[in-house]
Amino acid sequence: MDVKTIVGNMTLEEKAGLCSGADFWNTKAVERLGIPQMMVSDGPHGLRKQDDSGDHVGINESIKAVCFPPGVTIASSFDPELIHDVGAALGESAQAENLGVILGPAVNIKRSPLCGRNFEYLSEDPYLSAEMATALIKGIQSQGVGTSIKHYLANNQEHRRLTSDSVIDERTLREIYLPTFEKAVKEAQPWTVMCSYNRINGVYASENHRFLTEILRDEWGFEGFVISDWGAVNDRVKGIEAGLDLEMPGSFGTNDAKIVEAVQSGELDENLLDKAVGNILRIVDKWAASRNKQAVFDLEAQHEKARKAAGESMVLLKNDGTLPLRKGAKIAFIGGFAEKPRFQGGGSSHINTFRHSTALHAVEKLFGVNVVYAKGYSLTDDSVDNELLTEAKAVAESSDVAVIFAGLPDSYESEGYDRTHMNLPESHTRLIEEICQAHSDTVVVLHNGSPVEMPWIDSVDAVLEAYLGGQAVGEAVVDILFGAVNPSGKLAETFPLKLEDNPSYLYYQGEKDVVEYREGVFVGYRYYDAKKMKVLFPFGHGLSYTEFSYTNLTIGAEKITDSETVTVSVDITNTGNVAGKEVVQLYAAPSKGDAIRPVKELKGFEKVFLNPGETKTVSFTLNKRSFAYFNMAINDWFVESGKYGIEIGSSSQDIRLTGTVGLESAQELPVTYTMNSLVGDILKVPEKAASIGEIIEPMKKVFGHDEAAGRETAAEAITAEMIEAMLNYMPLRNLVSFGNGMVTFEKLEEILKKLNQQ
Repeated sequence: MDVKTIVGNMTLEEKAGLCSGADFWNTKAVERLGIPQMMVSDGPHGLRKQDDSGDHVGINESIKAVCFPPGVTIASSFDPELIHDVGAALGESAQAENLGVILGPAVNIKRSPLCGRNFEYLSEDPYLSAEMATALIKGIQSQGVGTSIKHYLANNQEHRRLTSDSVIDERTLREIYLPTFEKAVKEAQPWTVMCSYNRINGVYASENHRFLTEILRDEWGFEGFVISDWGAVNDRVKGIEAGLDLEMPGSFGTNDAKIVEAVQSGELDENLLDKAVGNILRIVDKWAASRNKQAVFDLEAQHEKARKAAGESMVLLKNDGTLPLRKGAKIAFIGGFAEKPRFQGGGSSHINTFRHSTALHAVEKLFGVNVVYAKGYSLTDDSVDNELLTEAKAVAESSDVAVIFAGLPDSYESEGYDRTHMNLPESHTRLIEEICQAHSDTVVVLHNGSPVEMPWIDSVDAVLEAYLGGQAVGEAVVDILFGAVNPSGKLAETFPLKLEDNPSYLYYQGEKDVVEYREGVFVGYRYYDAKKMKVLFPFGHGLSYTEFSYTNLTIGAEKITDSETVTVSVDITNTGNVAGKEVVQLYAAPSKGDAIRPVKELKGFEKVFLNPGETKTVSFTLNKRSFAYFNMAINDWFVESGKYGIEIGSSSQDIRLTGTVGLESAQELPVTYTMNSLVGDILKVPEKAASIGEIIEPMKKVFGHDEAAGRETAAEAITAEMIEAMLNYMPLRNLVSFGNGMVTFEKLEEILKKLNQQ
């Protein structure tokens, strides 16, 4: 397709029309110019292809497909290779269904555990999110199908999401909310980027030139087209000007007419419209050229892939030795989720599965184990049912081990609204408490899309966080319960002890439409670790049925410049009796400098498989970005000179080995000295300190510290430390007032001239 020629042959009305959808899921075709229609579909973890009359939130029926573990679960695998493989399966399915773009992955940072859509998002950490999202995009697009990374940008709540204004400082944007999109665009080039509903610092994402053009295209080199979230357009003409190419769904011609009118009146430069049309046409052409009409997808094979992904992602939070279960034990499965598990979230990502497994069915099918079952609670009513509770206690008392299936029902978390608390339903909590009193060996399996409080944690022997496990959840759970799969998932988010501990707690959801991100860069573990706070389970936490030792930390250099890299390696040994996988995590710990920074940040991870007694060496390469923070004075990444910690661990709060590397920054921050510059700040810079040295010593005498005379005046009231502090925090201008006539403004002007010389 010769895009430039085609755009030149299009009428103004055709160009405007191409910039909105033909219906809910399709772009427009222009038959006379050979432009085909392309279909898009929801599908971050499975296809949700609907017919043309479909809806965005999943009310209407979609095709039968495979539901893989959602983002919350598969991110906990800490395995980019695994998620790439899942992505390839999704791409294969999309090819078979003649889809052009899968609307995913969803990568918004988990600022608060209350966000109703957290089940779809990957992590509270931008580095982990970036690695996993990039791998998923590459996997999907390896099949000649596009992706739409979303929701760009700062869409971290469902409450008032169509009108809310995310008020965020530049450094926080650059360090927390932009990096996932940045890496994905630079390294994977998603075919499309979906802009979010909300405003960012006062400007709607759909008409935000800074983010859609200046950063996305000019800085990062994005080559695809920008698509609106469904109904996210505020002002269509401003959207075209800002870099929003495709509006979805269409507005039945209303906004198309506004574009035509704006061009005709001179309000909108037609060249900008041509750019939008060209961006769309290039992707449509790419899709058409990649069509594989022979593509098919094997539902059963993908089901097994979903089972493997779930088993690799579930997190063993606690285990006092009760797991894995013995096949010969008398086992009780208690709780309605054992019979009817919740395995995916609600709303636009809801998959119409061709089948799904339950733990109650899988335990007999896979292991030939007959368990006794009690429902324990109603699946339609949150209140305690005493009859069901009494039955559950009796079943537990007659068993060796009680496995309780609990979690969050569909109504507790969904697209469109946020949670108001972190509690399990009362019926689930009461069931756990009552069974713990009636039985000694108790295991809890959780089905939930976001963290929950666990007031009963000390009373249970083991907790398996199954999250939302996809359609093979039942098989994956029993695989782990009976040791056929050794759990290896790690938490991609922190579980706080209580909601009020979360750093965004006081400001989450904001005041009406204004949402201030006052916690800044201190999101998730960055906050908890800096505060040395006790949490329920830390970021990166996850147990195994074996043990691992960490030895021989090697850092490739004692000191590097900010233009060099350093290699870090560590030996990991399986010291237990069964094969297993460990996620080795590397955190960089900034030196104490002028910038307020987290005490550590994830900068590398690798999942490694080890047989009993086996040792492998894991290596990481760190560069400037691994140690830098975003400095707003230079509007760029900056590394302060100093020593940086290298921390290797099994979670953010389980650090096994530490070392240091020195960094020498070749970049100097620009400084302009004025009358309000502090004496102490000048003295910190050796080459500048000499400029004021001649007036500092006489000043000490004025303040009562006369070393030459060998005495201290009013020593009890005026100490040397006090004098030093007063001078350090004194602006240059005050030297005139407190200098006893020894310092003049003329003298200070001479000093400032020297200080500001390059």
